[in-house]
Amino acid sequence: MKLAILSRSPKCYSTRRLREAAEQRGCSVKVLDTLKFSIDLEKGTPELFFRSKKLSEYDAVLPRIGASISYFGTAVVRQFEQMGVYCANTAAGLSNSRDKLRSLQILSRHHIGMPETAFVRDRNDVIPAIERVGGAPVIIKLIEGTQGIGVILADSVKVAQAIIETLQSARQNVLVQKFVSESKGRDIRALVVGDTVVASMRRIAQGEEYRSNVHRGGRTEAVELDDHYRETAVRAAQIMGLRVAGVDMLESNDGPQIMEVNSSPGLEGIETCTNLDVAGAVIDYMRTQVDFPEVDLRQRLTVSTGYGVTEIHVPPGSDFVGRTIANSGLRERDINVLMLYRGPRGIPNPRASRVLQPHDRLLCYGKMESIRTVVPPKARRGRIPDVTHLGSDSDVAQEMDPEARWRPKEEE
Repeated sequence: MKLAILSRSPKCYSTRRLREAAEQRGCSVKVLDTLKFSIDLEKGTPELFFRSKKLSEYDAVLPRIGASISYFGTAVVRQFEQMGVYCANTAAGLSNSRDKLRSLQILSRHHIGMPETAFVRDRNDVIPAIERVGGAPVIIKLIEGTQGIGVILADSVKVAQAIIETLQSARQNVLVQKFVSESKGRDIRALVVGDTVVASMRRIAQGEEYRSNVHRGGRTEAVELDDHYRETAVRAAQIMGLRVAGVDMLESNDGPQIMEVNSSPGLEGIETCTNLDVAGAVIDYMRTQVDFPEVDLRQRLTVSTGYGVTEIHVPPGSDFVGRTIANSGLRERDINVLMLYRGPRGIPNPRASRVLQPHDRLLCYGKMESIRTVVPPKARRGRIPDVTHLGSDSDVAQEMDPEARWRPKEEE
């Protein structure tokens, strides 16, 4: 396998370990500075240049994109994807994970624990938002902060309001998040590779510090996660579109609470703490996946005119309830069910004999006109624009007609 590691820091611990692990497994590996790429776009032949020379062929790419170059870095990864090169983490996954608000929005529709969070801009909404997440104390986070920077614990409503207004006046977007008191000063980092948690550790803050990040002086200890925590970490990474991720979770009385899903997790702390070859696990996984590059499913399936991918909800009382997929009439309408979501479960390629239940969600592919015929009228209302012709004597039509201004108006 010929591997490219995208990194601006070839001497940092994580990059060195990944390179060593790849070389030990007989891979040809190069560390490429992300900012030295240039992207060429041409019909049918997406290309990449590195240091002004056409990039040679690679089998796989492992992105280590720093937060400061997220936009350009994700563009480079996206270009690799368009060229058919396997990328351990997709450009979409990288973009999702870098924005705390976006990542929580994506996770919120799934049955995954997370601290109650609010995002506000109007100063009049600040106090109601604090009350909605459980009142003071609250955690205030910068949307794009990293390594514990931009995370503030506010002990009272007045202090929280002052901090938020100060940050907003500096044009900073902030989140207001419930303070999970039972986990104060500690959290869990699970390193997910593929569909497995390969290593996990507990980070514990020292002294009066409430942030447990290693960069803030936090102490680490190896921990064996139960099935609930492992499943939550893997599902969070998959929902975000990441195959290699560090998932940070709080240990609450209600179970795991997702704080963040990191697309470029550091390896030094977790390898030192657990004495496990995490870098080797990443390379081994990539070697097994290199012949199966990620594709943008919606991009591929919607290139045919009139076809698309959408989600159909099955409300209580629907004609679908109690029917099997085979008897639902979907296949007769040229609609294929790709995925069935039932509660927290996702069932890929469901059997035709599976019986549909209220609140099921079907991820479908087919003719959009056919799909619209099976969407309940209440859900369908307003989705299909009613386009009418403008009369030739209307004021709007006159404004749109470049010749109209030179034609004399009729007398009334």
